Amino acid sequence: MLLRLVAEFDLQRDVVPWLAARGWAAALDTSEKSSALYVVNVERNGKIIYTWKGNQRNTHIGLYDRQTKQNEHLYMFERDLHIISCSVNSERTLLAVSFRQYTEEERVSRLLQSVSKYLTLLIEIHPINNVRVLKAVDSCVRVQFLYPDEGKRTSTESRLLLASEDKYIEQFDIHVVEEEEHKVVIQNPGQLPRARVADDLIWAQWDMMEQRLFYIVPKESRNTLKCIQFYPDENFNSVLESHLDISVHDTRLKLVNFGYDYCQDQEVAPKSLNLQVFTSKAGGLCVCCSLVSDIPDEITYSIYFLHKGYNKTFTVSLERTETHQLKEVAFLNLDYYVAAYLPGQFLHLLNIQHPDLLCYSLFLAGENARIDRLCNCSIQSPLVSTVLDCSAGSIYAVSISDNALLQFLWNSKQDSERLAALHCALLYVGSTADLEMQIIWWISENLSTCHTFDPIQEFIIASLYCRMCPETHNLDKLLPYTSLLDWTGVIPEVTCATDIIPLPILDFQNSKGFWDKFNSNLESVKYAEPHLHYHNNVLRREWLNLSEEKEERRTTAYLRNIIENAKKVLAHLDTWDCEERLTPLFQEEDYQQQLLMGLMVAQLKEHLMRHLQYVGKKKIDQIVLDYVANLLNLIHRMMKEVWRRYQLHSCIFCFDKRGSAAEFAVFHVMSRILEASNGMCLPLPPGFHTLHLGLGVRCLPLHTLLHYIDNGVLHLTETCVRKLLRDLDHTEKNEKLKFSIVTRLPEALGQKVHQFWNHPVNANFIAQKYVKLLLEKLGNRQYSRPVPERHSVPVEFLPLNYLTSMLAEIENQDLHPCEKQDHVNVRFVEETALKHTMMLLDLKYS
Repeated sequence: MLLRLVAEFDLQRDVVPWLAARGWAAALDTSEKSSALYVVNVERNGKIIYTWKGNQRNTHIGLYDRQTKQNEHLYMFERDLHIISCSVNSERTLLAVSFRQYTEEERVSRLLQSVSKYLTLLIEIHPINNVRVLKAVDSCVRVQFLYPDEGKRTSTESRLLLASEDKYIEQFDIHVVEEEEHKVVIQNPGQLPRARVADDLIWAQWDMMEQRLFYIVPKESRNTLKCIQFYPDENFNSVLESHLDISVHDTRLKLVNFGYDYCQDQEVAPKSLNLQVFTSKAGGLCVCCSLVSDIPDEITYSIYFLHKGYNKTFTVSLERTETHQLKEVAFLNLDYYVAAYLPGQFLHLLNIQHPDLLCYSLFLAGENARIDRLCNCSIQSPLVSTVLDCSAGSIYAVSISDNALLQFLWNSKQDSERLAALHCALLYVGSTADLEMQIIWWISENLSTCHTFDPIQEFIIASLYCRMCPETHNLDKLLPYTSLLDWTGVIPEVTCATDIIPLPILDFQNSKGFWDKFNSNLESVKYAEPHLHYHNNVLRREWLNLSEEKEERRTTAYLRNIIENAKKVLAHLDTWDCEERLTPLFQEEDYQQQLLMGLMVAQLKEHLMRHLQYVGKKKIDQIVLDYVANLLNLIHRMMKEVWRRYQLHSCIFCFDKRGSAAEFAVFHVMSRILEASNGMCLPLPPGFHTLHLGLGVRCLPLHTLLHYIDNGVLHLTETCVRKLLRDLDHTEKNEKLKFSIVTRLPEALGQKVHQFWNHPVNANFIAQKYVKLLLEKLGNRQYSRPVPERHSVPVEFLPLNYLTSMLAEIENQDLHPCEKQDHVNVRFVEETALKHTMMLLDLKYS
């Protein structure tokens, strides 16, 4: 099961034993537990209000504190009432209660037409004292106290919201005074100030943590979602307005999070609007809506991503089931995800932060979609990552199970599932050493099974995004979070339609919390958010120009600055990487990779400076260094984990044996790392190509090795070539390998390593190059000695003494081009030529 539930509160576990100890539990008939004992409300401070029937059918109200694990008796009515709504202020001095006095049938039978059906009371409970009637009406009323900021001193004023079934919400201001013996009473109870908050609404939801009221009012052809923010200074104002194309067939008012009257909600739910608003810490705001479909085997629900400017409507084809078993979709807020859950059918985790690509939302069906202890739809999500099962009276902390997610990743057969699970593990669960190890092992086993994406690219980019974005506000909009530009895959049994919606209208001032982040998301949408993310198109072009020496500025300050950037990255990496590194990673210089590192630093810095001007240059410099250093460290981490998985050690630099199956597997992974980095133009740790080439020499047959070299898969490095020439013996097979390698060396590298191969072919090559250099020098100088006339017909033998005397005279004129190789001179050329001639004549040279 992907979602893990931890019971934070359970009526049977936390309340019933307390009731039994006081002699109240005996009145709880097992067949009537749902109506006799149930949760009424959850307050902002996490305290839970519940009600039960006493021995004489008295109605009691209790309070459970989840922090202290203590119960408290708040009030008792000496009659059998049905509590609809209840709320206590933060000081626990006032209690607001709304209840139904009689049913319609009872009123008729008892001739009580003049008696109000519903009553709303305000009660002094510190100590229990006066009772004030707020409402006596025939329409249902819900109550909710506002809560000040946590840590604020005890206030002498409380504010109470009343939501009426007659489609209005009003606020009462209640002033209290403390009398003798710490008795708290209401001041002027007959004249409580009130203010109308909202009118003509058809739906409302209370956000207890952020003290916000979302509600919908019909407006012209569309319904309009509005939001009122309540502030600690006792003011409130409308901050949001958004037009939603949501059809509402039932005009009765639906209230969400205004208490949890399970029986009353069951009466209203089948025909009412199933809609909830969820917010995330990153400034996401989603409207989740579902109506019962007319088609028995289909469920349709919509998610309005207001912070992105579009909505997605999903239609799910269900497995065959009885019509009466189908219930409405339940929506859960997991912060990074919104979960659409239909028990026994499916669980759809919809990515709030990155909803554009369907492959980052996880759709589960069958056994994978099962959530233990949540087998019905009488559930609410009053807080982030919290579920209230209204019928059972239980509250659970809900989260995604790391182990279940990894197991799902290993068992997934479709790329959409793999991508969604990988993305969830890296960005939602968060990178830990153990989790990264498990993902790297999965990648090493599934490189050939992923057809629509590169798992190595996705791991690197998503891990970097997860590590870097918490550092700075809005950085998440500028760094890439995926290697994909588009997704054309499908999710079986699910169809999706996307519609553009108008951006919400915001009206807030000096807010540094959610509304500021939400506004920042809207601004990103206005400026075409995908184009704000850093990409490597310019980086690749600039790197190729510098690598191919097409730029005249290779020796200018620009190039020196690029190399200096790379040195800063490597120095920065050294300061916080204390783990033992794989030899020879980070232990040799790689000019091409240094160029790429330096260019990435320069261009990423330019990109961030353009959009994060308020952050400051010093901070951006640090972000960029961290980003590139983390990139190199991630690749190194991948290689270390693969090394550990296949139990390899430094013997790969011994060329006297062929590579094992484990070494070939590691070589394959390194080849895919190289392919992934080339695809996104990412730098590699210095020494990567040496390690890769060393494995290639051990694992590949000669023709395959040379093919890989010729096609740029393997790169010849000075460290590896020098060791190969020095360590391999002079067998025919090894000499053939050496010759094949030497003939493919770039000119600059060849000059450095030729001296390490003691072979006539190599000596002949060095001698020819020496003669060529001498003659080129001769052509650039005025020389008094006549040059022999060239013959049009090739001459098979040149008088060696003539050539050597001419070369010696050039050497005497201080034209020696090989100062660093003292053994290369005219004498060396003469001996090499004689050896080569004798070899051609099949004679022995002495």
